[in-house]
Amino acid sequence: MAASYTVEDLERWNERILNLAERFGLDPYPQEFEICDHEDMLSYMVYSGMPAHYPHWSYGKTFEKLKTLYDYGISGLPYEMVINANPAIAYLMRDNTLALQVLTIAHVYGHNDFFKNNFTFRPTGAAYTVQSFKSHATRVRHYVEDPSIGLEKVEAILDAAHALSLQCRRNLAIKKPSPSEERQLKLDEAKPRADPFSSVHRRGERVEPDLRTVPLFPDEDLLIFVRDHNPELAEWEKDLLTIVHEQAQYFVPQIETKIMNEGWASLWHKRILEALDLPQALHLEFIVRHTQVLRPSPGSLNPYHVGMKVWEDIEKRWNHPSKEEIEEFGPRKKAGKEKLFEVREVERDSSFLRRYLTEELMRELNLFEYKTRGNEQVVTRVADEDNWRQIKDTLIQNVGTGSIPVIKVVDSDFKHSRTLLLKHDHDGRDLQLEYAEKTLQYLHQLWGHDVAMETVIDGNPTFLALSDNKLAIKKSA
Repeated sequence: MAASYTVEDLERWNERILNLAERFGLDPYPQEFEICDHEDMLSYMVYSGMPAHYPHWSYGKTFEKLKTLYDYGISGLPYEMVINANPAIAYLMRDNTLALQVLTIAHVYGHNDFFKNNFTFRPTGAAYTVQSFKSHATRVRHYVEDPSIGLEKVEAILDAAHALSLQCRRNLAIKKPSPSEERQLKLDEAKPRADPFSSVHRRGERVEPDLRTVPLFPDEDLLIFVRDHNPELAEWEKDLLTIVHEQAQYFVPQIETKIMNEGWASLWHKRILEALDLPQALHLEFIVRHTQVLRPSPGSLNPYHVGMKVWEDIEKRWNHPSKEEIEEFGPRKKAGKEKLFEVREVERDSSFLRRYLTEELMRELNLFEYKTRGNEQVVTRVADEDNWRQIKDTLIQNVGTGSIPVIKVVDSDFKHSRTLLLKHDHDGRDLQLEYAEKTLQYLHQLWGHDVAMETVIDGNPTFLALSDNKLAIKKSA
């Protein structure tokens, strides 16, 4: 069915929406829109919205899965996709109604403003995003077409790299020390602390640091560590690891701010559309669409709903603090709107929820904790006075990259055997052994020698070792 609007109509609505967004205080990148059909949108979904991407069998598999689900009406398509780039790029579905296009355009400007101003996105190089992905695609295709390399070798490296890609630094705002800086840090650590009573104390012996261990400090960028310390890798293999790592680092901020980002875009699309003085027919459809996006999801967390509720609560509490809050924290120094823009800049999901998800709001959201027992899901905690903190901690532990175990390289020559030794930062959650084994197998493939990992299972220190493609598990009593 042909759409009941023209491109010129969308351009006029876009101009009005942008004017309102800027009047509200949003500061987006220049924005470009592309109108696409459902097959184009499926393709963009597979490639995370990128207009260019390197080939890999997994993307074709994902496309066929999404298309089948869409063709049979099992799942729909997103209203839009927007890329963190400068200028930002967003895709609008051709078959959407005018009301939905207007809502989507307003939603896009919320995301765009968040990409530009939230601290986690600053290292992503938005001005070079599209060129970077195009360069990656060109290089991978070159290796595939090289007769001395070919598709099978390329995909074998990419399979391993994709599996390990999120074993990397999560907070890119913290600069990683250079090798020379790490060496100096190690030397500084060995210096004795200042002792005001040194004249009466016996001088302790200085312990010289071991500067031969590689790495000097635990390293969580697994792909980059393997790239830099496995001399047996060819240059094209190192380049593939670099490509996958760079793309993972580009997407980490989006994973780390999903609740904030979707809530922020929803908050502003609502306010922009309410200020547009829409015709009645468009306004009624907007209410329906907005409700569909924001409605709670039974048994799961809707990031649009939770995020927007927290943003609204921040503004309300800073505009109208309770007597108890004033007594505890003193008078508010910022108005609600000013506080919103401050929080938008300096937080990510884990800190956002830790600081601003209150006990009262948790009850309003009806948050609870459940566990799977057999074929049933059993509620184990509700947000009452005794349990709300534990539920909040569980939620924070599982947002962003929190559900991905933190694994670091601690020794590249364990027992002088070229064994790569890893350490799992245990946070109370045990590793799933089948995934741990696959992780070690992929690392073994890239490292070319045995790999091992220290962790904790069932409360016991455990040593996992992969040799000859066989996993050995040794628990300490």
